[in-house]
Amino acid sequence: MTLTAHAATIPVQDTLATDTTLVRKADAWVLDQLKSTAQADTLLIVDTPPDLSGAAAIADRVEKIRFVVDTLKRSAAATQAPLRVWLTSRGVAHQPFWIANVVQVRANAATLQALAARQDVKRIVANPTVRSRPMPPIGPAVTPNVQKSTTAVEWGIARIKADQLWALGIDGTGIVIAGQDTGYDWQHPAIKSKYRGWNGVTANHSYHWHDAIHAGSVPGGTGGSCGFNALAPCDDDQHGTHTMGTMVGADGANQIGVAPGARWIGCRNMDEGSGTPATYAECFQWFLAPTDLNNLNPDSARAPHVINNSWGCPPSEGCTSETANLVLRNALEAVNAAGILVVASAGNAGSACSTVNDPPAMYAASFSVGATNPSTPDTMAGFSSRGPVTVDGSGRAKPDVSAPGVSVRSSVPNGGYALLSGTSMAGPHVAGAAALLMQAYPQLQGKPDAVRTLLMRTAQRMTTTESCGNPATTVPNNSAGWGGIDVLAAYHGGAGASLNVDGNTTGAPASATTDGVLLMRYLLGLRGTALVDAATGSPAVRTSAIDVAAWLDTMRLAFDVDGDGQVLAMTDGLLVMRYLLGLRGSALISGATTSGAPRATAPDIEAYLGLLMPQITL
Repeated sequence: MTLTAHAATIPVQDTLATDTTLVRKADAWVLDQLKSTAQADTLLIVDTPPDLSGAAAIADRVEKIRFVVDTLKRSAAATQAPLRVWLTSRGVAHQPFWIANVVQVRANAATLQALAARQDVKRIVANPTVRSRPMPPIGPAVTPNVQKSTTAVEWGIARIKADQLWALGIDGTGIVIAGQDTGYDWQHPAIKSKYRGWNGVTANHSYHWHDAIHAGSVPGGTGGSCGFNALAPCDDDQHGTHTMGTMVGADGANQIGVAPGARWIGCRNMDEGSGTPATYAECFQWFLAPTDLNNLNPDSARAPHVINNSWGCPPSEGCTSETANLVLRNALEAVNAAGILVVASAGNAGSACSTVNDPPAMYAASFSVGATNPSTPDTMAGFSSRGPVTVDGSGRAKPDVSAPGVSVRSSVPNGGYALLSGTSMAGPHVAGAAALLMQAYPQLQGKPDAVRTLLMRTAQRMTTTESCGNPATTVPNNSAGWGGIDVLAAYHGGAGASLNVDGNTTGAPASATTDGVLLMRYLLGLRGTALVDAATGSPAVRTSAIDVAAWLDTMRLAFDVDGDGQVLAMTDGLLVMRYLLGLRGSALISGATTSGAPRATAPDIEAYLGLLMPQITL
């Protein structure tokens, strides 16, 4: 919607000098804007987010999303109502958001002074214009008539082994991937048939496309070639079309997409490459409850399974810590609570340490992706941002995983193809890989943490010579995370693997005297009563010898703790038993690792076993 402001009635400098309430409630960026411009684009923080923890207990994916949406809407309706009445009565244009309980207002100092005096306005934070661009193209653009043979796939697809899952009939069918980006050329031959709004004959863009770029939503923006409020998917740049091609694209000889059987929906969050926290939040909100083209009749049953985010909101462009945390983090956590996987590109500010410092990649709730080169073995791209996250004081390890991000060939508007580099290109590989796994294992749908854990645990180890806050030779590390994703290994790696072997639902989630004993007996070859006698918890899901053995047969590869390609009692079983007994450091690994095994240090073993702790129920 168009956001306008009233004419100033109080000199700005006088207001800032005398109104301590405004100075106290507004962040520094807003106050600086008021000193240099007639109005500031702001987000009014109305209240803290409601408790969404109840979503975790809801098994049905759609019901989980509806619970989150209904909870957020009820909270926003109750707490925003008086403020919205006040704004409307004074003719102040505004845009409310329920996903983070904020209201966007572009206003002058006098209006913000009055808003600051209201008790239901907790903070007034920045809504800056953010320029978000990929790395420059590498090499010339590839024209549509220069195509690879039908026997070739792009290097990134082959590197993560997605094509080997295609051979097994796993191509993402039944999964919906969403992207918020510069928009999408939906009629590009590589992605048209994958668009959920196209049935092969006619197009219907309701519930499949949303444009968050309205007149005035990005100050100074023109809407580009798409204009404002576009009623059909379009791309006024090339970035979005390129990322979507890497996720789902396929056009005869052009096998560019990781999950060519998946369908896609999209939201434009940038005006010619520039967005704002409000446009990003609007897309997240729409994905939770897609609407028709009139922005009515929301339907959470049409929400996607995974969302790709190849954009960032850096502090250098005004994305203050308060804006990031109170708006974008809260929106991201709501989407995660709803059971939707959020993939985020780590950023292109490497190779310095602590350069993963922009939303959404910096947050725990996002699945952050670094970029690798086409070299063998994999190496990290120099531009790929490194962790740890220090901007918020968390020291959080990032990225989570890595994927191909250099010289990635994919679709660009008007039927073309081009090579681009950046973590923007790496993230779509992971979103596509997640779609493949969610098709293969439907129990992963609505369980973003389970998908993340599976891809992290089965990633190809990438040690480094960089020491960014942790020992360079350990995995995970702050350069590559857990390493380069391997979707074939993830497929074979036991989607529900956990140290909770018997599935006990009370007390200690994993115990040496039950789960450790069961695993050790299994690895020693015991079966029948010799496997389970006096070794299952109460109440346990798996108590019979048949059930325990069958479950361990499926999960066997996950218990290759030292990563040497074998699952043995006196190495892997012993490591599990010691870990469950609370041993760490040298006491954990002494005499229990194979010479030359990929995981041989205590930090490596402890990190790996941490991923097998029973935190997720499938």
